[in-house]
Amino acid sequence: MLGHETRSIGDVRTNRREFNQDGVTVIQEPGRTIVREDDRVFIRHDENDRFRDLGGDMRSERRGNEIVTIYRRPDGDEIVTVTDENGYLLRRIRRDRDGREVVIIDNGFREPPRSFEDEVVVLPPPLIEIPRDRYVVDAGGADESVIHEALFAPPLSRLPRRYTLDEVRNSPSLRAYTRSVDLDTINFDSGSWALSQDQGQRLAGIAGALNEAIRRNSSEVFLIEGHTDAVGSDIDNLSLSDRRAQAAAATLTRDFSVPPENLTTQGYGAQYLKVQTLEASRINRRVTIRRITPLLTEQSKAQ
Repeated sequence: MLGHETRSIGDVRTNRREFNQDGVTVIQEPGRTIVREDDRVFIRHDENDRFRDLGGDMRSERRGNEIVTIYRRPDGDEIVTVTDENGYLLRRIRRDRDGREVVIIDNGFREPPRSFEDEVVVLPPPLIEIPRDRYVVDAGGADESVIHEALFAPPLSRLPRRYTLDEVRNSPSLRAYTRSVDLDTINFDSGSWALSQDQGQRLAGIAGALNEAIRRNSSEVFLIEGHTDAVGSDIDNLSLSDRRAQAAAATLTRDFSVPPENLTTQGYGAQYLKVQTLEASRINRRVTIRRITPLLTEQSKAQ
């Protein structure tokens, strides 16, 4: 079970600690930090947590002001994750057994953010010239070719620059430039982030598309977004959604060998309801996936 031995949202609540820091409310819970700043709330997780939960050889060391964590995959490749002292992801690299390196994520071109506002990018809405069901694909009713198309597609139009991972995670107007696949084949029980074996097997088609994309380009990055319904507190929902995204990513790696370094996760609570209702809704308790490589590397539409 993911989440530092927590098995329910009740366990998470029990282990929370809340305090004020520099005028913002900080809530710490196992593996995550939630910050309430003005009227906004957002969540950060330990960037190494998902690798740790996969098991295997993992070690960390401090190098100056950086924390370097090395995870050895079963095939012998090493995943090097570098964060600053506050846990902000600086870069992630894959190193093969011969010492060759592939950069997966590199946030070093910008200074670490000083506040949540520094991570929010506001862009004009993209021009959507494709059918809506190919812009947001429902995996349950879509042909395999449509899912592949959405997960291989470039941005809808050229972007002005490259962005950090946290800018992508925290900027809905930026993510709107990419297509997405709504994994409506799996939904979560209320208050839970657990995926049953039966539900996990429904990720097979998505996993095949991801593995094909990564075979073509070993530095691809896919964002898995977790969501909840509107029932419950915003703090609980953020925590639940972030754990749901991580559970889906872990299943893709454990059951279908999707390289964990090519996946990243983020929870959004009840911010993006699929069905607009304040009632309990299994449909809203879901995950979504999108290709964000072009946003991190400034690939143009032509490329």
